[in-house]
Amino acid sequence: MRRQNNRVNQLLEVKGLYIGYKTYIGKLKVLNGVDFMVHKGEKVGVIGESGCGKTTTMRAILRILSTNAVIDGGEIHFRGNDVLEMGKKQLNEMRRNNVTMIFQDPTAALNPVFKVGELLADVIKYSGKYGSKQASKKEIHGKSIDILKEVALPDPERVLDSYPFQLSGGMRQRICIAMSLATAKDLLIADEPTTNLDVTIQDQVLRLMKNLVEKRNLSVILISHALGTVRGTVDTVYVMYAGNMIEAARTEELFSNPLHPYTQGLLKSVPKLTGAGFSEGIKGRVPDYINPPSGCRFHPRCDRALDICRKEKPRFLNIDGNNHKVACWLYGKK
Repeated sequence: MRRQNNRVNQLLEVKGLYIGYKTYIGKLKVLNGVDFMVHKGEKVGVIGESGCGKTTTMRAILRILSTNAVIDGGEIHFRGNDVLEMGKKQLNEMRRNNVTMIFQDPTAALNPVFKVGELLADVIKYSGKYGSKQASKKEIHGKSIDILKEVALPDPERVLDSYPFQLSGGMRQRICIAMSLATAKDLLIADEPTTNLDVTIQDQVLRLMKNLVEKRNLSVILISHALGTVRGTVDTVYVMYAGNMIEAARTEELFSNPLHPYTQGLLKSVPKLTGAGFSEGIKGRVPDYINPPSGCRFHPRCDRALDICRKEKPRFLNIDGNNHKVACWLYGKK
């Protein structure tokens, strides 16, 4: 884990981010003051139940939120520039050359009416990584072949001439990785990149992504429900619950010494391979964002909740000298 006080190496910082969604039944108050940080070359994992705001946070970094999203406050600094204040030209430059994202569903991420070669050619043509828009068709084709070989796709000529629906899920995800790594220079965001894949293909895709990331020395944000995958891949883990980052630590520190009751419950929920009984779950569910709980949003599900948990939101505090942070009144009582 990089030293958190070293601002020279700081690549991305999200500070006090509040985001809601307008719906016909009212406004969903999703992100509730998210604080998040990534350093150059650092691999960061984000874990938490579905619906906790992980994808919303990542989409906000690239400013690709849906039209009904409302940013109510906060800052997103990339290389010292506030993404929320960027003009169209500066934002497009960041998306083309600095930050890229692999989405959960490769089928939805790839336009079905274009062949893979056309999709990849546009990425190469408009990316600053491989030259100017004047690159010849021959140069673009050669670079497309090289990229597909890099992600271990067999028969790249056939793949380039195929539509996405003609390929398997694993091949489509490799194409998404290829398109992402064709442009990324600094930060790769992977939003549950193996969700719809078979277990054996998941392992292949993750190994491929890990090798390419290490080869290019990229920073990574990996969103995943697979805690084993996170543990074996990232340097730092953030735990998210109901629109809040509630714990962050070095990977081994978090898995060996979880502090927040939610993190403890999350780790206990992992199935036991020894067969020694059933894994424990966390009672209840993620709260309704139309009318979320006051104070700590986890308190209705927490067996250790204090009176102050129901009234005031806990701050994200550094508990020890190892940059183990937690937002819980059990460690920050008044």
